[in-house]
Amino acid sequence: MRYFVITDSTDTQVGLRLAGVEGVVVREPDQVRQAIQTAAADREIGVLLITEKLAAMCQDLIAPMKLAAQRPLVVEIPDRHSAGRASDSITRYIREAIGIKL
Repeated sequence: MRYFVITDSTDTQVGLRLAGVEGVVVREPDQVRQAIQTAAADREIGVLLITEKLAAMCQDLIAPMKLAAQRPLVVEIPDRHSAGRASDSITRYIREAIGIKL
């Protein structure tokens, strides 16, 4: 089982890559949809991390996966554009999710 991240930020992708998480950087809705479908089709991906902004773009695709799919587990992660979070929320979230202190 692998983790995979779909993000619109190169910084997020590089940071998670340093923790051993592969991923892609996409910015257009069509690219996001294609990346989600590709990740869902890969039998080795067990956890799909996607930034909140991109998940909001494709909620019609993400919501059924969260509710019914057994694999992959879809986890929305905050990005630097997320509102209402503490300044260290991304670092804390990564530390809690994969056990790496940044």
